[in-house]
Amino acid sequence: YKSHAWRDALATEGIAHKRTRPYRPQTNGKVERFNRTLLDEWAYARPYRTEQERRDAYPAWLHTYNHHRGHTALAGKPPASRIPNLTGQNT
Repeated sequence: YKSHAWRDALATEGIAHKRTRPYRPQTNGKVERFNRTLLDEWAYARPYRTEQERRDAYPAWLHTYNHHRGHTALAGKPPASRIPNLTGQNT
């Protein structure tokens, strides 16, 4: 997927866009696992009456995933625990 709008939005935030090599499970495994988790724990975890209702539920789920849900690869800690000064309070 290539998008100039996406590239520009990332550049504005100072984020480097990294692509994975196709047909390389070694590099795509984390993305594939995240996609499966999205399906199991958010997209189809419960019935939504509308697609908008599903979209509205996403930010809360993503916050829980990043800040409260333990991950086995991180010894049961959430991903946010790996980012120093996440809140920007210790600059």
